[in-house]
Amino acid sequence: QLQLVESGGGLVQAGGSLRLSCAASGRTFSSYIIAWFRQAPGKEREFVAAVNWSGVNTYYADSVKGRFTISRDNSKNTVYLQMNSLKPEDTAVYYCAATQGRVVFKHYEYDYWGQGTQVTVSS
Repeated sequence: QLQLVESGGGLVQAGGSLRLSCAASGRTFSSYIIAWFRQAPGKEREFVAAVNWSGVNTYYADSVKGRFTISRDNSKNTVYLQMNSLKPEDTAVYYCAATQGRVVFKHYEYDYWGQGTQVTVSS
């Protein structure tokens, strides 16, 4: 069993930055692939970024590539999402999720989810 708790969301102006954190409980955290998804009102949950168990391999949606950076610290059971050059279209609830095996990109392929944190980018 793995429990995930997101933090770090808030209101920011376009062009600003935020860093989201996903803190996990469970001694096997380092064996999980962790991803960030987001969901805007009236839209489907979409993949944002993922990181493999070691942190060496990272994956990004085209819409955030070059602006967002995912990283993990297994000693702290935490995954981070650094978001720079934020745009109004980045406004959404951001969720972290966990799975085992290979990196996947569909929300239904993830087994554990946090409660989400709101990110609002004003123009």
